[in-house]
Amino acid sequence: MTDEEVAEKRREIEGFFVISEDDAADPLAQKPTEEQLNWSAKVAVAQEKLVDEFNLDALTYYYHGAPGNHYEDVQGGFIVGHSLLTADGIPCAGEGDLKTCLAMKICDILEKGGSFCEIVTTDYEDGTILLGHDDPFHLEIAKGKPILRGMGLYRGKQGTGVSVEAKVRTGDITNLACTQTVDGTLKFIITEAESTDDPIMTIGNTQTPVKFKSDPDTYMDKWFAEAPTHHFAMSVGHNAEVFKKVADLLHIPAVVLE
Repeated sequence: MTDEEVAEKRREIEGFFVISEDDAADPLAQKPTEEQLNWSAKVAVAQEKLVDEFNLDALTYYYHGAPGNHYEDVQGGFIVGHSLLTADGIPCAGEGDLKTCLAMKICDILEKGGSFCEIVTTDYEDGTILLGHDDPFHLEIAKGKPILRGMGLYRGKQGTGVSVEAKVRTGDITNLACTQTVDGTLKFIITEAESTDDPIMTIGNTQTPVKFKSDPDTYMDKWFAEAPTHHFAMSVGHNAEVFKKVADLLHIPAVVLE
């Protein structure tokens, strides 16, 4: 990676994102340092070269090993570049979840987004479930400009670095989950819902409050009865019918939750 390439990527990052100040609720999520931003830019250049060299349509990654080594440093710079790639049609899924990467790719091909999510927490007063992650976000379906925060410690993985805080824009959404059955075949779990404009936690993670057709407990009973993985892709719009057609074309069984 040349200095010129890294500088150009840094300018692209500053155009895509809002760089946070030290205003987060979490003391671990504060203003990114210059070192963190420059490292994320350098890693993002390398990520683009990797995609070009191997002609990748998508990718997934995970690292959790010995602390304080070069591999930990590299993955600590992944989130920003992988978010840029996801926005450019190369979905990137965290935690090695190749099945959810497939779901993200389907959403992206259909021009419906496809942001990497899991269940975060439930707001019983509002009747919503907060969905998000501390991994790449699909910038094309964001409400406003996503925020970059410097993480003193990544949640669920080792290392430090820059993370994306964002929410999917308010309105109709559809979650597409891809799980695996006991006989080794894939299965889609599809849910239409509504994202709300309620506040999210300023902790450096992607989060979207979602109101389902059922109350949170009833919905989660239905969800877990289908044996999901804990990740899924969030798309914009109500897309259950088109996702069912994709499942038919791919000969993958699908269930729609109400």
